[in-house]
Amino acid sequence: MTNRVFVIAEAGVNHDGSSDDARRMIDVAADAGADAVKFQTFHADQLVTRRAAKAAYQARNTGRDDGQHAMLKALELDRDTHRMLAAHAAARGVRFMSTAFDLDSLDFLVGLDMPAVKIPSGDLTWGAMLLRAARVGRPLIVSTGMASLDEIGEALKVIAFGMARQGTPAGAADLEDAMADPAAQANLRDRVTLLHCTTEYPAPLRAVNLRAMDVMRERFGLPVGYSDHTLGTTVAIAAVARGATVIEKHFTLDRGRTGPDHAASLEPDQLATMIAAIREVESALGAARKEPALEEIANREIARRSLVAARPIAVGEIFSLDNLTAKRPADGLSPMAIWPLLGRSSSRDYAADEAIES
Repeated sequence: MTNRVFVIAEAGVNHDGSSDDARRMIDVAADAGADAVKFQTFHADQLVTRRAAKAAYQARNTGRDDGQHAMLKALELDRDTHRMLAAHAAARGVRFMSTAFDLDSLDFLVGLDMPAVKIPSGDLTWGAMLLRAARVGRPLIVSTGMASLDEIGEALKVIAFGMARQGTPAGAADLEDAMADPAAQANLRDRVTLLHCTTEYPAPLRAVNLRAMDVMRERFGLPVGYSDHTLGTTVAIAAVARGATVIEKHFTLDRGRTGPDHAASLEPDQLATMIAAIREVESALGAARKEPALEEIANREIARRSLVAARPIAVGEIFSLDNLTAKRPADGLSPMAIWPLLGRSSSRDYAADEAIES
């Protein structure tokens, strides 16, 4: 990741299983100015059992409570479609990404030149996935929805082990030892970005807690971004102002469609508006220092004041708060220079409003 906020337009499964719609979504993301467009890659048989129930929001948004397996099976994209989408993204100048939800999918996606590997919130506690992802050699974006700080810390230990050691950890001691390795710590800082996230679709504002980004950044010393599931664009833009280095936001071709994520997604014009606002905030953030901007230096003489005579002052008269004042322009002594003058006698006559000499 660079200092520029990396904006991921999350297509997810909002293609509804249609390769044509997935391709159209790449066009929307590219036209909106996203850095990357991200899908989701999985084999339903490897992701869920047939007894896995839908989340309440999934049942609500799909209008059916027939379990996750059937829903996800209909949303799978085959390997050839992935290759086509990656090629189309490259042609449109937007990076292709997809989140792997099983190990086979991760191995496949590594060959598609993604800028980063995304760990979804639901897999933060899946050690085998964390270990495999850590060894891919790409930056990792780790989403932390539903997680406590301790759970994030445990996940980072597995990632640290994967980056620094061979084999598999035998237990907690191996993970702790890897986490203490300076090389692994450097790898974490260089390659891992944590995403704050609230896993609900849509997420209510009361559950967002953007200040958690500050806590995560302080606790782990890693870059922090935000995966936004709220309605609208306000919270994602606010997260940029709070220091997010990555923003991920779901979008759709039509929020009125039936599917698990459409209702909590942006439509194309909203996506473009959000990204434009992010770039404006990003530009306004500037650097972490306080000094005059180049554009305002010319205004200092106009806006600031100089010490002048408040009324005519005769030679030998004692300078005081009664006969000295400050007025524009700032073409003489700074008003801050008044203190050593007080109690001294004037070396010459001054007319009212005449600039005082040192």
